[in-house]
Amino acid sequence: MTEASTCIYHFLVLSWYIFLNYYISQSGGDLQKSKIFQNGGQWKYLTLLNLLLQAIFYGVACLDNVLKRVTRKKDIKFISAFRDLLFTTLAFPVSTFVFLSFWALYLYDRELVYSKVLDNVFPKWLNHAVHTCIWPPSLIELFLRPHNYPSKKKGLSLLAVSALAYIGRVLWIYSETGTWVYPVFAKLSPVGLAAFFSLSYLLIASIYLLGEKLNHWKW
Repeated sequence: MTEASTCIYHFLVLSWYIFLNYYISQSGGDLQKSKIFQNGGQWKYLTLLNLLLQAIFYGVACLDNVLKRVTRKKDIKFISAFRDLLFTTLAFPVSTFVFLSFWALYLYDRELVYSKVLDNVFPKWLNHAVHTCIWPPSLIELFLRPHNYPSKKKGLSLLAVSALAYIGRVLWIYSETGTWVYPVFAKLSPVGLAAFFSLSYLLIASIYLLGEKLNHWKW
């Protein structure tokens, strides 16, 4: 794909994520949506944090494309390095994790993660937009251009810090409100929660390592 085509692709994906973030944020006048976003707001959900993350990544990717064309440089060191770090340690692992974990739980028992009641609040296309369509763009990006991966220690450490930050927020919301972000957490004992969070990190770390392998294989 040419630089011009890559730039257009990044702009189109960025526009899509901006639209999704805007659409979901317009819940103030909807009582049902407002109830869903109580006790932590919309940013308590990893799915919606991922949408914001993807918008930020593709915004940086677009900025990188534009600056390269304006300056006629092959690389804008700081922007390119930040773009690669954001994609390799967060954008690709998180989008893939959300896709895999959501559909695994949904197919097992949808009430654990996305109750049938939500079908009357959010249109079905939105469910697929935020849980299914988030993965193909990340996969395409992986094969669209080479990405410089940090050392395994640095990459996995950044991923671990991000995971701990989200887990800390989930536990804080529960301590303040007495409600869990996702219904599946209410079904687990403290030991079960610890095991769930540990296995989740192992899964997302495996996705990170898989992305690194695929990047090296392709490029």
